[in-house]
Amino acid sequence: MTQREPSPPAAAVARDNPGVIMQPPFLYAGFLVAAALIDRAVPLAMVGEPARWILAGLLFLLGFILAASGTRLFRRAGTNIETHKPSTTVVTHGLYKYSRNPIYLGLTAIYLSLMFVANTWWALILLPALLIVMRYGVIAREERYLEAKFGEAYTAYKARVRRWI
Repeated sequence: MTQREPSPPAAAVARDNPGVIMQPPFLYAGFLVAAALIDRAVPLAMVGEPARWILAGLLFLLGFILAASGTRLFRRAGTNIETHKPSTTVVTHGLYKYSRNPIYLGLTAIYLSLMFVANTWWALILLPALLIVMRYGVIAREERYLEAKFGEAYTAYKARVRRWI
């Protein structure tokens, strides 16, 4: 089920977005780069062959399925995926019945898969900081925006569906 709102006037569209601190894929990539740079200075290898490749493959597959499915549901509902663009509907079906953020869950699984590819504990050590930045710099802003834009429709959805899983 989706809740639609009439399109806002063109002047309002320019400011009709949650104002997140950074596009989430770039945020995840930035933390991976930071982990790789730290690992160059202080290497912390994690697991041996072939376990890390198996784990990397499984996590990447899971992450890809979550992110691609969440993206497909947004596209089918006719709303924007990019956080700098306006949301036109609240998607509440498919994966969104179980998690308000399946795309971010997918990005987190892909991040962890790349941690195994890079073979460094630093990505895992930085993961809590990444998730805190996501929680307050992205998700909280999105939630405020969606509550203001969609009111009770989003508040009711938020009350019945968990943020992550």
